[in-house]
Amino acid sequence: MTDSSNDAVHGRAAPKLPIQGKRNILITSALPYVNNVPHLGNIIGCVLSADVFARYCRLRGYNAIYICGTDEYGTATETKAMEEKCTPQQICDKYHAIHKEVYKWFNISFDEFGRTSSPQQTEVCQAIFKKLMENNWLSENVMQQLYCDKCQKFLADRLVEGVCPTQDCNYDSARGDQCEKCGKLLNPIELKDPRCKFCRSTPHIRDTNHLFLELPLLKDKLEEYINHMSVAGSWSQNAIQATHAWLKEGLKPRCITRDLKWGVPVPHEKFKDKVFYVWFDAPIGYVSITSCYTPDWEKWWKNPENVELYQFMGKDNVPFHTVMFPSTLLGTSENWTLMKTISVTEYLNYEAGKFSKSKGVGVFGNDAKDTNIPVEVWRYYLLTNRPEVSDTLFTWVDLQAKLNSELLNNLGNFINRVLSFIAKPAGLGYGSVIPDAPGAELHQLTKTLAEKVGRFVEQYVEAMEKVKLKQGLKTAMSISSEGNAYLQESQFWKLYKEDQPSCSIVVKTSVGLVHLLACLLEPFMPSFSLEVLKQLNMPPETSFLLWDEKGDIERAKRPWEIVPAGHIIGTPEPLFKELKDEDVEFFREKFAGSQADRIVKAEAEAKKIAEQLKKTKVSDGNGKKQRPTKSAEAKPKAAAEAEISISRLDIRVGLITKAQKHPDADSLYVEEIDVGEGLTRTVVSGLVKFIPLEEMQNRKVCVLCNLKPATMRGIKSQAMVLAASNSDHTKVELVEPPQSAAVGERVTFPGFEGEPDDVLNPKKKVWETLQVDLHTDSELVALYKDVPFTTTAGICKVSSICDGSIR
Repeated sequence: MTDSSNDAVHGRAAPKLPIQGKRNILITSALPYVNNVPHLGNIIGCVLSADVFARYCRLRGYNAIYICGTDEYGTATETKAMEEKCTPQQICDKYHAIHKEVYKWFNISFDEFGRTSSPQQTEVCQAIFKKLMENNWLSENVMQQLYCDKCQKFLADRLVEGVCPTQDCNYDSARGDQCEKCGKLLNPIELKDPRCKFCRSTPHIRDTNHLFLELPLLKDKLEEYINHMSVAGSWSQNAIQATHAWLKEGLKPRCITRDLKWGVPVPHEKFKDKVFYVWFDAPIGYVSITSCYTPDWEKWWKNPENVELYQFMGKDNVPFHTVMFPSTLLGTSENWTLMKTISVTEYLNYEAGKFSKSKGVGVFGNDAKDTNIPVEVWRYYLLTNRPEVSDTLFTWVDLQAKLNSELLNNLGNFINRVLSFIAKPAGLGYGSVIPDAPGAELHQLTKTLAEKVGRFVEQYVEAMEKVKLKQGLKTAMSISSEGNAYLQESQFWKLYKEDQPSCSIVVKTSVGLVHLLACLLEPFMPSFSLEVLKQLNMPPETSFLLWDEKGDIERAKRPWEIVPAGHIIGTPEPLFKELKDEDVEFFREKFAGSQADRIVKAEAEAKKIAEQLKKTKVSDGNGKKQRPTKSAEAKPKAAAEAEISISRLDIRVGLITKAQKHPDADSLYVEEIDVGEGLTRTVVSGLVKFIPLEEMQNRKVCVLCNLKPATMRGIKSQAMVLAASNSDHTKVELVEPPQSAAVGERVTFPGFEGEPDDVLNPKKKVWETLQVDLHTDSELVALYKDVPFTTTAGICKVSSICDGSIR
């Protein structure tokens, strides 16, 4: 029952098998459960992290496969089926398709994405069970279990809720298998004040017969494995702590059967009315899904000498992968490939609370798609925020900051500057042809850069080999920062006029860095890398390589050799788009509360609109439709819009008396500006990447003086310098008043009279409302709508940006 798109008959490449003498890596991520759409916490916690590592392995030329699928059996599926009034199979079919679609959008590169409700799962699971029976690692025991008289059934762990018995926890909605608050694994009868999840009545204890895996008897084999592999595989600290906490508490026999209908049937006459416990069968899903990928699955799973198993998951899954699953496999006495490395994430929290799949809180995979924020931005943000050693927080403001400053102003700006310059026609650039660069290794600035880049590439490989994904991403992004600094320091735009051979060295080296960045960032942002290669006019299948045997890492230390001279690039285009404040506010509002809250809110809004439509159609009895009565709030809104005149802005001619780099922010300048008040005003501007420092000194600018002061990286900015940018924000220029304009003079807009506000009220969004109509025209004149920025000495202009936006 694997998905038809995974079937070899549909033209899929032949399945990969381990190759003698190569590094063979088997990668799995915790199988996502099918009781809801995956949220961003689930995505970074397992599938996205594993995908980055799988892509890195392929980039390095390792023989790697990535196996995953939906976890479909167990109580939660039965519960969800009851909620949605359908069968468990229908629930699984529905959510498997949804999960698959979400991961496809996120560019997750599974070699096989299967499901645990397959015949293969039953076959592999029952075979392992029979081996455990043969080897006497299973025991039979009467177990006390909660029974609901009203529902007339035994209640599985998740069908019971109550107060957590753990001291100092007392969480009142703990599940029968685990407390969501303190993380402790529980038995349902330990709960205080238990209640049936369906009817809320109090269940009582009854005896029922079950099978147990004798973990205490397997303790020696298990500890030998843990002690060896946790060191050899460099297990993450949180995995080691969670595992030792289980061992310290003392291993107890673990029940592996359940009184349910939906699951793998127990092949034993006495227990034929039961199924396997989901945590016994779910990890076996990795094996069964591999068997759907290739009939030769044992070459991956029973080949520990030649295969390394890497597993990715959230911290709540650790004991099942470091204690339960290895014990199950060890108990068969077969030669299983046991996990070498486990990579564990803490929790990603959402704004003020926790992501919750069961409660519907947070941003879910389909939500991310609906925002129209590109997938590479989502992947980048989640990976820079990956909770590797402690919980991290998702906030919309942080997403905006990372997109605008790191992706747009750092990475996108560097690549666009390089490619746009090469694409300029001869006389202004290189006519899209990569120049030759003899003597690059002797060019001191380039030599220094190459040494730094070489160290960064080595650090990147070292971090990624240890599965320190966040560090790997940060290191790759550092190359972009170095590239920007190299461009600024070389002043290539001057070299083009004064020293063409040196300019060619800088340009050829920089385009090599562009290609290198596309390569190193491919595991993190594959769609970004493909777009960069398209703009470089290079085929993707031959470009993403970092192989030791081909000397690719050494080649990266000579970036001027990466892209050959004479190569013709494609068309440069903006790679990232700015996320604005109003977008952030919209998303925060839209994704507040739970999914259920949002549905209620949407229904209320739809009802309100329907009511308003009704009012507009009411007849006055003469066959004429009455005009709708204006609502109380419509009137002030219209009046407020009428009040927002450009005259409310206090824009003055200013003189920059001093400009310097911000001590704590690479992209910011701090200026002292005379605006005719006697004392200068301190202004912080994000112009470092666009305007050289020397061009900021002692020049006249247009300054918006009545914005509310804002602290930027520890320095209070008391005004804003107005600048124009082109459509993709790759070029920014200051709006300049005439040289003879008086310092402190107010910039006016003929036809708009009135005094400015003392301070613009941010809640009224006066600046935001007016800013959309500020622009430059084809004559380079700064305008509000079609009215020029005007001083007594003449109009204000920009140097070269036509039809730009002013802010």
